[in-house]
Amino acid sequence: MWIHREIEDLLMRRAGQRPVVVLTGARQTGKTSLVKHLFPNYELVSLDLPSEAELAERDPRTFLARHPPPLVVDEVQYAPGLFRHLKTAIDARRGQNGQFILTGSQKFPLMKSVSESLAGRTDILELEPLSWRETRRARPGLPIEEYLLRGGFPELHARPELDADGFYRAYVATYLERDLRQLLQVTQLRDYERFLRVCALRTGQLLNRADLARDIGISGSTAAAWLAVLQATGEIALLEPWFSNRTKSLVKTPKLYFGDCGLCAFLCGIRSAIDLFASPLAGALWETTVFGEIRRTQLNRRGGWSLHFWRDRTKEVDFLFHRGGRYDLADAKWTEHPEARQADNLRRVAKELPADKVDRCAVVCRADQGYPVSPSVVAMPLHELPDDWS
Repeated sequence: MWIHREIEDLLMRRAGQRPVVVLTGARQTGKTSLVKHLFPNYELVSLDLPSEAELAERDPRTFLARHPPPLVVDEVQYAPGLFRHLKTAIDARRGQNGQFILTGSQKFPLMKSVSESLAGRTDILELEPLSWRETRRARPGLPIEEYLLRGGFPELHARPELDADGFYRAYVATYLERDLRQLLQVTQLRDYERFLRVCALRTGQLLNRADLARDIGISGSTAAAWLAVLQATGEIALLEPWFSNRTKSLVKTPKLYFGDCGLCAFLCGIRSAIDLFASPLAGALWETTVFGEIRRTQLNRRGGWSLHFWRDRTKEVDFLFHRGGRYDLADAKWTEHPEARQADNLRRVAKELPADKVDRCAVVCRADQGYPVSPSVVAMPLHELPDDWS
């Protein structure tokens, strides 16, 4: 079953405007399936094959002669030496767009190679797991709680009979063995798996590297390096706080979010709806899900809103949207029927912002449909996130 991705139109437009498009994202988000679906007439070469990766790295000229454009190169981060020769091949046909589609699951090393060799010749897009909107369209009637547990990896929804627990066990094992050994040459994989689980337990919280290091028994520099790998491979994202010189008391520490709610639930030991409703982590998982939905909408549509959170000594709002001096505010609440008191922080933070510049305040919750919580705040289901937040 093919599940339509909201990034499809954007990817096709960019391929018509640039010689090279780079598609990044975590493993199993559907990058290979997406480019096969959208570019059926392109040859696809996967550098997951050691022989192809070795040829592309050691003899890129022969590799490109064997595989001329239009070409999809999958997992291109395994051959950083290829990029300089791609530049030469692109410049030989500079007026031709859509020559190469490159995919990769290790964002930071890939971006370094792109910026050094393909500056001005490429566009970079990021593919996240399925959003709730995409999943709901493909599987009408799926409860939102099931989405929290199963997550957004496409295979889990294209094949509903697939055991999610087994999928995530294999995913973590593959991730630890392949990406970590390449990026860090990590030998203590057991410690890193514990680190991964500790990060999952802290999703939606302020990032405290010292606490993470102490809990695992590693140095602060090691914790920082391991966090960088989680970001590089798309497993976590950091949300920066909103602060201004006018309000000195605002925190300046980012919040940590897992990229996929299903993987996060697995790492937290939450396997069923009964576990979820009984867990003190339900609120954090819901906030992670809301963050993921907002982030995917923005990545898929390339909107102009910047996303932050607000936190000072007395109040916190999960999401602050800013664009051109205008603001929207949103809190994530694990409830079906938010009450007026649950919107207090939204109203208080709105008063801290410039007068008459806050356009919308919302409590994003599990309600079936939106309704006013108070004169200035609405209850908003996840599937009704405004299009203009993109």
